[in-house]
Amino acid sequence: MSSNTPRRLHPDVYIARRRAHLERVLQHPLVPPRSSGVDAERRNYLREEAEDLYWNELEWEKLTAEEMSQGGSALVEFAFPGFLAFINGLLLKEVNSDSLAPASPRPEVVEDILLFLATRCLELLPVTDQKLVLERDMTARLIDLVLYRLHGIPVDGIDRLEIARTEEEDY
Repeated sequence: MSSNTPRRLHPDVYIARRRAHLERVLQHPLVPPRSSGVDAERRNYLREEAEDLYWNELEWEKLTAEEMSQGGSALVEFAFPGFLAFINGLLLKEVNSDSLAPASPRPEVVEDILLFLATRCLELLPVTDQKLVLERDMTARLIDLVLYRLHGIPVDGIDRLEIARTEEEDY
């Protein structure tokens, strides 16, 4: 590797840095939920479904430019509603009493999805095109939103200014 080639951050490290940042802000450790023991084939299928939702909602956002033009990464919740609902479903701990199936949280699938998002975010690091920079920022915000859900952190209870990312911490 030449000395001019920048070192590439691994997605695991990127996620670990985001978790560490949240731990500092919240002043308590974020303990990963226990694995559900979902088999590898089902786990892969669920991750692929999440990836499809991400790409579809991102493409829709590019076509309509609703949230991107009105508030960018601050409105990620509105740009990725299906994706975030899917994450909530993967982490569901309680169901209605008339439900035919019990709650079956799958936090390990959410961890896999976080790695996918981190990989995408890191792929977009070198870009300078404004639309791709916004896509990177939206994906980075989406990572935070998924981490909040995974660790049971109420989104409304977090000071956005305190969580605001800095270039040194993220990449």
